[in-house]
Amino acid sequence: MHRRQKTLLAALLGPLLLLGTACGAGDTGARTDAGTLPAGVASARFRHPGVLVGGAQLAAVRRHVEAGEEPWASAYRAMSGSPYASLGYVPHPAKVVACASGAGTDACVAEREDAIAAYTHALMWSVSGRAAHAAKAVEIMDAWSATVKEHTRDDADLQTAWSGSSWARAAEITHAGYPAWGGPAVQRFKWMLRKAYLPDVTAKVPDYNGNWELAMTDAAIGMAVFLEDRTVFEDAVRRFRARVPAYFYLSSDGALPKPPPGGTIDTPDELATYWFGQRTYADGLGQETCRNLMHIGYSLAATAHIAETAWHQGLDLYREEAERIGAALEFHARYQLGATPPKWLCGGRIERTMGPDVEVALNHLEGRMGMRLPQTEKLAASQRPGGTDDLFVAWETLTHASNPTPA
Repeated sequence: MHRRQKTLLAALLGPLLLLGTACGAGDTGARTDAGTLPAGVASARFRHPGVLVGGAQLAAVRRHVEAGEEPWASAYRAMSGSPYASLGYVPHPAKVVACASGAGTDACVAEREDAIAAYTHALMWSVSGRAAHAAKAVEIMDAWSATVKEHTRDDADLQTAWSGSSWARAAEITHAGYPAWGGPAVQRFKWMLRKAYLPDVTAKVPDYNGNWELAMTDAAIGMAVFLEDRTVFEDAVRRFRARVPAYFYLSSDGALPKPPPGGTIDTPDELATYWFGQRTYADGLGQETCRNLMHIGYSLAATAHIAETAWHQGLDLYREEAERIGAALEFHARYQLGATPPKWLCGGRIERTMGPDVEVALNHLEGRMGMRLPQTEKLAASQRPGGTDDLFVAWETLTHASNPTPA
């Protein structure tokens, strides 16, 4: 299991056919122009399901799988063969989830895995139509909502970000089309998100490594949609608009990267330290490139997740940062695929540890906007069928590979 540590400045310097008409399941999946969506503000009403995946996308997945088409058929087989998809899966809820930096309790791993399992069963139900999978997703979510009270210790913000993002996706799909989960059980789950997750994922972490705030915002925007909370949604959009330009560099930003929003890091030396010793900045470079590509992958995935959820709610955040996201994808895909880094980049050393993190962004930028991202295409193809990182990325070849259905 991968673990991340936050970095403070002081340390640095010292179904879905089952969902049917309501979800647009009859859509053909034809390419659309991103420009047809309104910019700036979301739709007046929340659309369901609409956290990372929409009804039209899920219906397209089901059609592809039923037809045995690739890469969806292989991706579905991989998911259905995973322990997460077992109908015998047993959740392990905990009252207190205490996650210290680099060493947490068993509950930390159990929570992340149970949240992914709930999402996996929601997807299994949406594709196969087997109600037993929806019931299993409900069983897992009910077990946690009846038990968990709080998250503690250093990694509470990141832990709630990872698990909370999967909880929101699982709940959104299940609640949108499985009427057996309703009433008090759903309200209890919503209360769980509000009390045990939202306070952590909306905390201020300006000088931490940027993957923290992006993952937290991913969870927050997903919860906002499921909870139909406009205030939380708008706050997540503000955080996206502030953090993404401060994490991925473009030459149009100026000679130096934008400082982390709301933080204390702003001098050239402080920024170089924050960017892990990097002093030469090129289009697409990320704040954690010289740390490793694993954390860059998390940030690319979270950035795309936020924008994708906003897209399903009628807000085109992709268009606002398409150049930046595209540059970041191509820059890092090239090195993940094995290109030799120049000496000016991270001293000529790149740690190639990126996971299955590019499908969502690739699907939108190429499939909906028509951008050409050859390195990212090659990387995605080499990773298919993308599985899960056991944190907050799961089954994105299945849900988003060549699936540019409209919101």
